[in-house]
Amino acid sequence: MIEKALTGSTRYKMWMLFLLILIGAGSAAYVNQYHTGLTLTGMSRDVSWGLYISQFTFLVGVAASAVMLVLPYYLHDYKTFGTAVIFGEFLAIASVVMCLTFILVDLGQPRRVLNVLIHPTPNSVLFWDMIVLNGYLVLNAICGVVALENERRGTKPPKWVKPLIYLSIPWAVSIHTVTAFLYAGLPARHFWLTAIMAPRFLASAFASGPALLIILLFIVKKNTGVDVGKKAIDKLITIVTYAALINIFFVLLEVFTAFYSGVPAHTDTLVYLFAGLDGHNNLVPFMWTSVVLGVAAITLLLTKARQNERILLFACAILFISLWIDKGLGLVLGGFVPSPLEHITEYTPKLNELIVTVGVYALGFFILSALYKITISVKLANAPAKVSKEG
Repeated sequence: MIEKALTGSTRYKMWMLFLLILIGAGSAAYVNQYHTGLTLTGMSRDVSWGLYISQFTFLVGVAASAVMLVLPYYLHDYKTFGTAVIFGEFLAIASVVMCLTFILVDLGQPRRVLNVLIHPTPNSVLFWDMIVLNGYLVLNAICGVVALENERRGTKPPKWVKPLIYLSIPWAVSIHTVTAFLYAGLPARHFWLTAIMAPRFLASAFASGPALLIILLFIVKKNTGVDVGKKAIDKLITIVTYAALINIFFVLLEVFTAFYSGVPAHTDTLVYLFAGLDGHNNLVPFMWTSVVLGVAAITLLLTKARQNERILLFACAILFISLWIDKGLGLVLGGFVPSPLEHITEYTPKLNELIVTVGVYALGFFILSALYKITISVKLANAPAKVSKEG
């Protein structure tokens, strides 16, 4: 089936070429970083995690969101997600690849990642994060490929794959839970020191991932004619809406706890993010943009306006951006202000760092596009009467 990813329309080929150019630029920037060192990034002694780790954190949630399709379809026999579930699994694969790549580019010496295998330390959260991420990648790759191959042949999946599918459900929850523990287990960082970090991560994941998937499914439908059905989209919208509301509720719980307690260590970061602290306010415009976009998106999703396709896509897009800002910038970068010594060191990513980040995202979308092209080709071959044109 791999050969299906190598053929397609001129638009598809141009898109893949564009992504390859971005991957090349990102690779060149990374080679520059590898030889020069992490001084090419905006990270410092006080801000040891920057854009790379913040994107890793956000994308783990996008990967975990596949469970919102896998669980109803396989565990509860919810056939409405039958066509969409494979797209969700392949989105998870591309997201995990990006997660692992962001970890590698964040290391000054990437070969040191082998130390996790050569010298395993089960008492380290990082060790378990490596286990769950790679395990989730393998599970989705096996389940996705087997499901697609059986669809191509018109046969039922083999019995041996069912236990792997069931295992992938709690595994999806574990990848973002363990990632949350990386933050919640740092006592010197008061902004992250909260028992609700894992539920908050999962809530935002179950909103951002399906929101992106809805956009991707509409793109697939417009360019290929492959339609997962209105009922499936409606259910995804419901999942996105409730998850976004729960995420806002969790954030408000953090705000109440911090300000009602009046403990400066808990309030300082929130003040920095939304009002600025001692003249430092780099993230203030981003955080208020996140709030405005998030409220606007939920308002649209809760009203009949979502029945309009363009408004729905707009709502999903701004919600995704809102959550990306909140989790991919505010939560990670804001947690370093102030430092345990009460110093304020703001972080600003440098150009080389941005190019590497774009390259990693291009790699993810290249893999996703190839997997979706294979999937679409199989579905077109099996149901030619139901589609209008090939992409």
